[in-house]
Amino acid sequence: MYPLRHALTASRNLFNFRRSNVPALYKPKTDSFFSPILALVATIPIFTFGLGIWQLKRLKWKVNLIDELEEKLQLDPLHLPLRVNLKVLPEFTWRKVYAKGVWDHAHTMLVGPRVYNEQQGFHVVTPLARSDGSTVLVDRGFVTREGAKKFHFDNEDGEVEVLGMLRQSQPKNFFTPANKPDEGIWYWTDVGAMAQYAGGSEVGVQPVFIEEVFDGNAGEAKGRVEHGIPLGRPATVDLRNAHLSYVITWFGLSAFTSFMLVRRRLSIDIEPFAG
Repeated sequence: MYPLRHALTASRNLFNFRRSNVPALYKPKTDSFFSPILALVATIPIFTFGLGIWQLKRLKWKVNLIDELEEKLQLDPLHLPLRVNLKVLPEFTWRKVYAKGVWDHAHTMLVGPRVYNEQQGFHVVTPLARSDGSTVLVDRGFVTREGAKKFHFDNEDGEVEVLGMLRQSQPKNFFTPANKPDEGIWYWTDVGAMAQYAGGSEVGVQPVFIEEVFDGNAGEAKGRVEHGIPLGRPATVDLRNAHLSYVITWFGLSAFTSFMLVRRRLSIDIEPFAG
């Protein structure tokens, strides 16, 4: 048994000797800060810092825009001309206007679904036929699903005067389905398509969109919703402004990745002296 043990020990020593004396064909790769991957990662702080600067400019632009629109809302309402100059219409977006006419209930559109105080419903858009033969579109406000069934939109005869804000088409996001005018299904406000649905320019319908304003109290608003009467919107600017959160996100990511790169660089410098 002892000779076998001596033989195994000698064999192991020989193997270790040969392995230690055979020149290595490949040397272990030493870690380097200037690797292709780290070079790519190093662009992240620069890129995110640039995005932060861009969002900072967007934030300034959005704040100035909201201030401008708020100033427009403080102006006295205009009487909407019988024939609206569409070329200058964008300059008057968010301006309050008065418009007189008769409701064209035959072309009423329900846009939705929409939510008000956790209640599902629609926005009622009805063309307003004016005395000179022109027609504009009016978003009369919110009705619940049940309210839309209870309220008869054809029970309002005679001329009415509407106070509202001039608006434009709503931007359609990626997840919003396409409208189906032939089926009377409207998911989003497409002013051009709605004007065409109401008869188009051939019968004097202009792509002018007014959101009716409601300036009553909470009790009146509740009563309108309960009775299925369209509830207009408050005269306020509701533009979403999330640019500040984007600024914080991008600058924060830039600072974090910069810190990680510096930490990585320092760890590489220290490693050769460890142990």
